[in-house]
Amino acid sequence: MSQSPLLDTVNLPRDLRLLDKAELPQLCAELRAFLLKSVSATGGHFASNLGAVELTVALHYVYNTPEDHLVWDVGHQSYPHKILTGRKNRMDTMRQYGGLAGFPKRGESEYDDFGVGHSSTSIGAALGMAVADKLAGRANRSVAVIGDGAMTAGQAFEALNCAGDMQDVDLLVILNDNEMSISPNVGALPKYLARNVMRDMHGLLSTIKAQSEKVLDKLPGALEIAQKVEHKIKTLANEGNHIKQSLSLFENFGFAYTGPADGHNVVQLVETLNELRRKPGPKLLHVITKKGQGYKLAENDPVKYHAIGKAPAQSDRPSETPAPSRPTYTQIFGQWLCDQAEADHRLAAITPAMREGSGLVEFEQRFPDRYFDVGIAEQHAVTFAAGLACEGIKPVVAIYSTFLQRAYDQLIHDVALQNLPVLFAIDRAGIVGADGPTHAGAYDLSFLRCVPNMVIAAPSDENECRLLLSTCYRLDQPAAVRYPRGTGCGAAVSDGLETVPVGKGVIRRQGQKTAILAFGSMVQPAMQAAESLNATVADMRFVKPLDETLILELAQTHDRIVCIEENSICGGAGGAVLECLAQHGVVKPVLPIGIPDTVTDHGDPALLLDKLGLSAEKIRERIANWQEAV
Repeated sequence: MSQSPLLDTVNLPRDLRLLDKAELPQLCAELRAFLLKSVSATGGHFASNLGAVELTVALHYVYNTPEDHLVWDVGHQSYPHKILTGRKNRMDTMRQYGGLAGFPKRGESEYDDFGVGHSSTSIGAALGMAVADKLAGRANRSVAVIGDGAMTAGQAFEALNCAGDMQDVDLLVILNDNEMSISPNVGALPKYLARNVMRDMHGLLSTIKAQSEKVLDKLPGALEIAQKVEHKIKTLANEGNHIKQSLSLFENFGFAYTGPADGHNVVQLVETLNELRRKPGPKLLHVITKKGQGYKLAENDPVKYHAIGKAPAQSDRPSETPAPSRPTYTQIFGQWLCDQAEADHRLAAITPAMREGSGLVEFEQRFPDRYFDVGIAEQHAVTFAAGLACEGIKPVVAIYSTFLQRAYDQLIHDVALQNLPVLFAIDRAGIVGADGPTHAGAYDLSFLRCVPNMVIAAPSDENECRLLLSTCYRLDQPAAVRYPRGTGCGAAVSDGLETVPVGKGVIRRQGQKTAILAFGSMVQPAMQAAESLNATVADMRFVKPLDETLILELAQTHDRIVCIEENSICGGAGGAVLECLAQHGVVKPVLPIGIPDTVTDHGDPALLLDKLGLSAEKIRERIANWQEAV
């Protein structure tokens, strides 16, 4: 007998809608069990998906997807959505090359209305869809599901501000409030929601209002009287103990507020959503959920179980992502940061809600007064750092490459143009693997290289990472050190704060005829490829300023130049080398190797690098074939 008799009958949302409403709690239990088993087998995002089961079922039960639009924010919680929208039998391919993406992806399913991966985009995207339907005369509905962590970002409030002024547009925003993003939420808004929302009072008020409208709208004049009574109740509550404050926040943006609602009572959610679906204009439903719901380990430690690794063989129990056998670049950075803070009281560390991911846990514990988590607000993080730097603080912004893209204007306008000494510690540079193109750090060398006053360093191993962090920290100008996810080659790491000359590379292998100029993570595969090619390998260390002296020397003593980087080939370090040679009138065959001008895929990082031509063997083949051709 099947352990999931209801879920077995549901392949698409239209199958779900054939079920009786009373069967939905059982379906949710089966879906949660299926989710636990499938994520245990593949690894992936975990706690957030467990917390969104009932909400996902209710949304697809009430809304006519895919004609109605359902936009998930970030997409960490989209696995139940994928299971219910025709991808149940492919969940064993989750986040693997050629398999399902870990986030909603438009090319994967018609039910994925918007591709996501970064936070706080859902309201703006859903609003755009709602306006498009209105202009085309369609009656489709649009729903944005956004977490309380993502709601802290400025882009979310920009969209609320715009939507609230469009009272003729059908938009529902669901605030999924679980008091978490990846880490515990920080800032005034989460505290505001937790402090001022009196759940029982609001639930009672919403229930009275809903039930009354069914009767009162049939009695002439009675509904107007009831609305006045409701207004009076809200006013008295506000004057007494601020029960209404959360409601006021969103109603002042022009949204009709409902909630808070129990996000794990699927029957009540269906009833509430049915009522909201009939109402026009911008609406906000505040839903209270628990991250990790139904799995005690994840409930008790949602940070630890935000994402998990594959379960051991013969086990359905999720496992933590296994600890690497040697320190990761993130850990190298975290240790350096603490050591540098001990040596310099001016140092302050800033993170946009990525404490664990960026290696700042120990720093927060040891230097709480100099630790600043600004929430999911990358733009503010950079401008805040600029303000600190103006007054003599030495800020270090710990940020993923993909998230720095969101603060590009602030990096240029607020930091670089004013030549302020802000150090950007850029994690996850290059290919990141299972999280795919939305999280790949494929562009930072290109978009940083053109910015005046910037120094850009790319370490080739763990010790180089520490050396270059120390070097760039001491500069009196903007600087960036970009390093990859995971571990390096296992180089021994100094415990000091030594520096290296700025803008100077080093020869790692002396060969003949072909000189390979390798940047950052590509030095190690270049060294492997160079063995059979008998090529010279230069660890360039810096993308800006380039070691032009070394480049010109190698051009004079070698027949060919190869440039290798784990960055977009468009506008990257290879382009900088070509510019240098052109400016000095040097004509040599040059082969730039990097990430092609294409959207990268998701999957195992080693496999992806090989597919992109950036593994040691593919580099060797590429150079060997090119040497024969030129």
